[in-house]
Amino acid sequence: MRSSRLLSALLLLQAHGRLSGRILAERLEVSARTVHRDMDALCAAGVPVFAIRGAQGGWQLEGGWRARVPALDESELRGLLMAQPRVAGDPRLAASAERALTKLIAALPATLRAHAATIRQRLHVDTTGWRGAIEDLSALPLVQDAVTRDRMLSIRYRQTGQPPVTREVHPLGLVAKGSRWYLVANTPRGFRTYRVSRMERVVVLDKPCKRPARFDLAAHWEAAARQFRERPQYAATLRLEPRAAEALTAWCQLERVGPDESSTDGWVTASVRFDSEDDASFIVLGLAARVEVIGPAGLRRRVVAELSAALERATRISAPDRRRRSRN
Repeated sequence: MRSSRLLSALLLLQAHGRLSGRILAERLEVSARTVHRDMDALCAAGVPVFAIRGAQGGWQLEGGWRARVPALDESELRGLLMAQPRVAGDPRLAASAERALTKLIAALPATLRAHAATIRQRLHVDTTGWRGAIEDLSALPLVQDAVTRDRMLSIRYRQTGQPPVTREVHPLGLVAKGSRWYLVANTPRGFRTYRVSRMERVVVLDKPCKRPARFDLAAHWEAAARQFRERPQYAATLRLEPRAAEALTAWCQLERVGPDESSTDGWVTASVRFDSEDDASFIVLGLAARVEVIGPAGLRRRVVAELSAALERATRISAPDRRRRSRN
């Protein structure tokens, strides 16, 4: 167990150059005291690792020193192959990853090569939704190119309900969440996150990207995701047909669901949180006769107004048809 952790610590330092004791402790999932003991153990084993004091300090390997990385074992190979390149989504990106994986497999010993082929035959990744929905990742290769070469990007970006805008940004990293890809970038207004599928035009600029010192993509994303989860939401109380309540869990958070004691039809009363009143109105209208709005009163009035307007339009459109039928 400890030998595996020491190797992990060594490879982390080799990959990143210098890491603070706090970051090493987080990556290795141990205490800061354990990190100090592990660094002492590496030094005793002849690994030239030393500490640098100060605010920008940390643990670092002697310049030019490299460890010989051991070959993949069977469990590591299985984990790598189970993360098949097709999860990348974009066909060009997946094809590049597939070629790299093919080269890696070709370099394996014969026994592991046969085992790798068996594993790949037992996993298929389908990135499309059941109704054919798929993220538009046509901009992903250009965004990836800018990220890897530290070049600025000019993007034409479309947000829901707003006209597209053009921005010049400093790309800092890509995050894949489910089938969606996001670009984390630095802008004059601070850090921003852009969904790749909403980029209508992407140009890689011949300008160097300015990257903040010691920027940690994983830590930034976790903080941003936590802030998103904790942001204020729009709360509503709904009375729902049971199947509608079940379907609603795919779209929003049901904080409390209980049977409606005043009814014998099995309907439930739910306290639901939406991102906004617009989202609440849209989803409630979609559930039609399978939902009743108990509160807030503003949402109930809005739903009634929308339904009245829809009924008026339907009546106006159908009136000529009734007149034609009466003449005939």
